Amino acid sequence: MATKFSYEKSILEIESIIEEIENNSLNVDELSDKVKHVAQLIKSCKKKLSDTKSEAHS
Repeated sequence: MATKFSYEKSILEIESIIEEIENNSLNVDELSDKVKHVAQLIKSCKKKLSDTKSEAHS
């Protein structure tokens, strides 16, 4: 079952990962996984914003 996308939760998760990166608390493997995850979160956030904009202009 797919979970409902939450823009706010995604932004908080991105911010948390950025903090981990800035604190150098990740090893290379973790960093790679986190960067891929953040890229997917950003893509989802952009889609949500685009969809919202489209709905507003309908």
